[in-house]
Amino acid sequence: MNYHWNWSIFFEPAPNGTGTYLDMLLSGLLLTIETSLCAWIIALVFGAVVGVMRTLPSKAASRIGFAYVEFFRNMPLLVQLFIWFFVLPEIVPQAWGLWLKQMPYAPFYTAVIGIGLFMSARVAEQTRAGVNSLPRGQKMAATALGLTTAQTYRYVLLPMAFRIIMPPLTSEFLSTIKNTSVAITIGLIELTGEARAMQEFSFQVFEAFTGATVLYLLINIVVVIAMRFLERSIAIPGYITGK
Repeated sequence: MNYHWNWSIFFEPAPNGTGTYLDMLLSGLLLTIETSLCAWIIALVFGAVVGVMRTLPSKAASRIGFAYVEFFRNMPLLVQLFIWFFVLPEIVPQAWGLWLKQMPYAPFYTAVIGIGLFMSARVAEQTRAGVNSLPRGQKMAATALGLTTAQTYRYVLLPMAFRIIMPPLTSEFLSTIKNTSVAITIGLIELTGEARAMQEFSFQVFEAFTGATVLYLLINIVVVIAMRFLERSIAIPGYITGK
Protein backbone atom coordinates (compact mmCIF):
# COMPACT_ATOMS: atom_id res chain seq x y z
CA MET A 1 0.00 0.00 0.00
CA ASN A 2 1.39 3.37 -1.04
CA TYR A 3 1.28 6.22 1.45
CA HIS A 4 -0.77 9.23 0.30
CA TRP A 5 1.26 12.36 0.97
CA ASN A 6 -0.75 15.50 1.67
CA TRP A 7 1.32 18.49 2.77
CA SER A 8 -1.68 20.80 2.44
CA ILE A 9 -3.19 19.04 5.46
CA PHE A 10 -1.71 21.76 7.69
CA PHE A 11 -4.12 24.31 6.24
CA GLU A 12 -7.23 22.16 6.44
CA PRO A 13 -9.75 22.70 9.29
CA ALA A 14 -9.14 20.53 12.34
CA PRO A 15 -12.17 18.57 13.57
CA ASN A 16 -11.70 19.80 17.15
CA GLY A 17 -12.77 23.31 16.14
CA THR A 18 -9.50 25.06 17.04
CA GLY A 19 -8.75 26.22 13.50
CA THR A 20 -6.43 24.45 11.09
CA TYR A 21 -4.06 21.61 11.85
CA LEU A 22 -1.23 24.15 11.79
CA ASP A 23 -3.04 26.09 14.50
CA MET A 24 -3.14 22.89 16.55
CA LEU A 25 0.61 22.47 16.29
CA LEU A 26 1.26 26.13 17.09
CA SER A 27 -0.93 25.96 20.21
CA GLY A 28 1.05 22.89 21.27
CA LEU A 29 4.29 24.76 20.63
CA LEU A 30 3.10 27.63 22.83
CA LEU A 31 2.30 25.23 25.67
CA THR A 32 5.71 23.58 25.22
CA ILE A 33 7.41 26.97 25.58
CA GLU A 34 5.36 27.89 28.65
CA THR A 35 6.08 24.54 30.31
CA SER A 36 9.79 24.75 29.49
CA LEU A 37 10.23 28.27 30.84
CA CYS A 38 8.37 27.56 34.10
CA ALA A 39 10.27 24.30 34.61
CA TRP A 40 13.58 26.05 33.85
CA ILE A 41 12.92 28.66 36.53
CA ILE A 42 12.42 25.87 39.09
CA ALA A 43 15.53 24.08 37.82
CA LEU A 44 17.69 27.21 38.12
CA VAL A 45 16.48 28.16 41.61
CA PHE A 46 16.63 24.70 43.17
CA GLY A 47 19.74 23.75 41.19
CA ALA A 48 21.63 26.85 42.34
CA VAL A 49 20.69 26.25 45.98
CA VAL A 50 21.60 22.56 45.93
CA GLY A 51 24.78 23.23 43.97
CA VAL A 52 25.89 25.76 46.59
CA MET A 53 25.06 23.29 49.37
CA ARG A 54 27.41 20.77 47.78
CA THR A 55 30.30 23.26 47.92
CA LEU A 56 29.81 24.41 51.52
CA PRO A 57 32.23 23.28 54.26
CA SER A 58 29.27 21.82 56.18
CA LYS A 59 29.19 18.04 55.82
CA ALA A 60 25.45 17.97 56.58
CA ALA A 61 24.65 20.45 53.78
CA SER A 62 26.92 18.59 51.38
CA ARG A 63 25.27 15.25 52.16
CA ILE A 64 21.77 16.68 51.77
CA GLY A 65 22.75 18.16 48.41
CA PHE A 66 24.32 14.87 47.34
CA ALA A 67 21.18 12.91 48.30
CA TYR A 68 18.98 15.39 46.40
CA VAL A 69 21.05 15.15 43.23
CA GLU A 70 21.28 11.37 43.30
CA PHE A 71 17.54 10.97 43.92
CA PHE A 72 16.32 13.19 41.10
CA ARG A 73 19.13 12.45 38.64
CA ASN A 74 19.01 8.66 38.83
CA MET A 75 15.24 8.21 38.64
CA PRO A 76 13.79 8.32 35.08
CA LEU A 77 11.75 11.42 34.33
CA LEU A 78 8.74 9.34 33.27
CA VAL A 79 8.70 7.59 36.65
CA GLN A 80 8.92 10.91 38.46
CA LEU A 81 5.99 12.35 36.53
CA PHE A 82 3.92 9.26 37.32
CA ILE A 83 4.76 9.59 41.01
CA TRP A 84 3.77 13.26 41.10
CA PHE A 85 0.60 12.78 39.06
CA PHE A 86 -0.75 9.35 40.07
CA VAL A 87 0.90 8.34 43.35
CA LEU A 88 1.10 11.59 45.34
CA PRO A 89 -2.71 12.19 45.46
CA GLU A 90 -3.12 8.68 46.92
CA ILE A 91 -0.60 8.96 49.76
CA VAL A 92 -1.41 12.46 51.08
CA PRO A 93 -4.44 13.07 53.33
CA GLN A 94 -7.73 12.42 51.55
CA ALA A 95 -8.76 16.08 51.39
CA TRP A 96 -5.44 17.06 49.84
CA GLY A 97 -5.57 14.16 47.40
CA LEU A 98 -9.06 15.15 46.27
CA TRP A 99 -7.89 18.73 45.77
CA LEU A 100 -4.92 17.55 43.69
CA LYS A 101 -7.15 15.37 41.51
CA GLN A 102 -9.64 18.19 40.90
CA MET A 103 -7.05 20.94 40.41
CA PRO A 104 -7.45 22.73 37.04
CA TYR A 105 -4.54 22.28 34.63
CA ALA A 106 -3.08 19.53 36.84
CA PRO A 107 -1.00 18.01 33.97
CA PHE A 108 0.63 21.39 33.34
CA TYR A 109 1.59 22.00 36.97
CA THR A 110 2.73 18.42 37.39
CA ALA A 111 4.93 18.64 34.30
CA VAL A 112 6.43 21.95 35.42
CA ILE A 113 7.29 20.64 38.87
CA GLY A 114 8.42 17.19 37.73
CA ILE A 115 10.62 18.41 34.87
CA GLY A 116 11.89 21.34 36.94
CA LEU A 117 13.05 19.14 39.81
CA PHE A 118 14.51 16.56 37.43
CA MET A 119 16.57 19.21 35.64
CA SER A 120 17.51 20.96 38.90
CA ALA A 121 19.74 18.02 39.78
CA ARG A 122 21.68 18.56 36.56
CA VAL A 123 21.88 22.32 37.14
CA ALA A 124 23.13 21.63 40.67
CA GLU A 125 26.02 19.60 39.30
CA GLN A 126 26.87 22.34 36.80
CA THR A 127 26.77 24.93 39.60
CA ARG A 128 28.99 22.80 41.83
CA ALA A 129 31.50 22.33 39.00
CA GLY A 130 31.48 26.05 38.25
CA VAL A 131 32.12 27.07 41.85
CA ASN A 132 34.84 24.44 42.33
CA SER A 133 36.59 25.58 39.15
CA LEU A 134 37.22 29.04 40.59
CA PRO A 135 40.61 29.79 42.13
CA ARG A 136 40.67 29.44 45.92
CA GLY A 137 42.11 32.94 46.11
CA GLN A 138 38.74 34.48 45.25
CA LYS A 139 37.06 33.00 48.31
CA MET A 140 40.03 33.85 50.49
CA ALA A 141 40.03 37.43 49.24
CA ALA A 142 36.29 37.77 49.97
CA THR A 143 36.87 36.45 53.48
CA ALA A 144 39.73 38.91 53.96
CA LEU A 145 37.40 41.74 52.98
CA GLY A 146 35.03 40.73 55.76
CA LEU A 147 32.31 39.21 53.62
CA THR A 148 30.12 36.52 55.13
CA THR A 149 29.72 33.15 53.46
CA ALA A 150 26.36 34.21 51.98
CA GLN A 151 27.85 37.48 50.69
CA THR A 152 30.85 35.64 49.25
CA TYR A 153 28.60 33.37 47.20
CA ARG A 154 26.23 36.16 46.19
CA TYR A 155 28.73 38.80 45.14
CA VAL A 156 31.85 36.82 44.19
CA LEU A 157 31.50 33.10 43.53
CA LEU A 158 28.07 32.64 41.92
CA PRO A 159 28.33 35.56 39.42
CA MET A 160 31.64 34.12 38.20
CA ALA A 161 30.47 30.51 38.26
CA PHE A 162 27.32 31.13 36.25
CA ARG A 163 29.27 33.01 33.60
CA ILE A 164 31.60 30.03 33.29
CA ILE A 165 28.86 27.39 33.10
CA MET A 166 26.63 29.28 30.68
CA PRO A 167 27.45 26.97 27.71
CA PRO A 168 26.45 23.75 29.53
CA LEU A 169 23.40 25.50 30.94
CA THR A 170 22.34 26.17 27.36
CA SER A 171 22.41 22.44 26.70
CA GLU A 172 20.40 21.80 29.86
CA PHE A 173 17.74 24.32 28.77
CA LEU A 174 17.48 22.58 25.40
CA SER A 175 17.05 19.29 27.24
CA THR A 176 14.27 20.87 29.29
CA ILE A 177 12.43 21.81 26.11
CA LYS A 178 12.75 18.29 24.73
CA ASN A 179 11.76 16.69 28.04
CA THR A 180 8.34 18.35 27.87
CA SER A 181 7.37 15.73 25.28
CA VAL A 182 7.35 13.12 28.06
CA ALA A 183 4.46 14.99 29.71
CA ILE A 184 2.09 13.61 27.07
CA THR A 185 1.93 10.50 29.27
CA ILE A 186 0.09 12.46 32.00
CA GLY A 187 -2.27 14.23 29.61
CA LEU A 188 -0.39 17.43 28.75
CA ILE A 189 -1.24 18.19 25.13
CA GLU A 190 1.90 20.08 24.17
CA LEU A 191 3.58 19.98 20.74
CA THR A 192 4.08 16.22 20.66
CA GLY A 193 0.55 15.67 21.95
CA GLU A 194 -0.93 17.93 19.28
CA ALA A 195 1.10 16.14 16.58
CA ARG A 196 -0.26 12.83 17.81
CA ALA A 197 -3.82 14.20 17.80
CA MET A 198 -3.29 15.51 14.27
CA GLN A 199 -2.20 12.12 12.96
CA GLU A 200 -5.14 10.42 14.68
CA PHE A 201 -7.60 12.87 13.12
CA SER A 202 -6.09 12.98 9.63
CA PHE A 203 -4.13 9.69 9.40
CA GLN A 204 -1.23 11.76 7.97
CA VAL A 205 1.36 10.51 10.43
CA PHE A 206 4.47 11.59 8.53
CA GLU A 207 3.20 15.11 7.90
CA ALA A 208 2.11 15.54 11.53
CA PHE A 209 5.40 14.54 13.09
CA THR A 210 7.46 16.25 10.39
CA GLY A 211 5.68 19.49 11.29
CA ALA A 212 6.38 18.91 14.99
CA THR A 213 10.03 18.17 14.24
CA VAL A 214 10.44 21.40 12.27
CA LEU A 215 8.89 23.42 15.10
CA TYR A 216 11.18 21.79 17.67
CA LEU A 217 14.17 22.57 15.47
CA LEU A 218 13.12 26.19 15.05
CA ILE A 219 12.72 26.83 18.76
CA ASN A 220 16.03 25.11 19.51
CA ILE A 221 17.80 27.21 16.86
CA VAL A 222 16.35 30.39 18.39
CA VAL A 223 17.52 29.35 21.86
CA VAL A 224 21.02 28.43 20.64
CA ILE A 225 21.48 31.72 18.78
CA ALA A 226 20.21 33.78 21.72
CA MET A 227 22.43 31.94 24.19
CA ARG A 228 25.47 32.29 21.92
CA PHE A 229 25.06 36.07 22.01
CA LEU A 230 24.64 35.94 25.79
CA GLU A 231 27.69 33.72 26.23
CA ARG A 232 29.87 36.08 24.21
CA SER A 233 28.63 39.14 26.09
CA ILE A 234 29.42 37.69 29.53
CA ALA A 235 32.48 35.59 28.62
CA ILE A 236 35.38 35.88 31.08
CA PRO A 237 38.82 36.20 29.46
CA GLY A 238 40.90 33.18 30.33
CA TYR A 239 37.88 31.02 31.19
CA ILE A 240 35.72 30.94 28.04
CA THR A 241 37.18 31.25 24.58
CA GLY A 242 34.93 33.28 22.32
CA LYS A 243 34.72 32.50 18.66
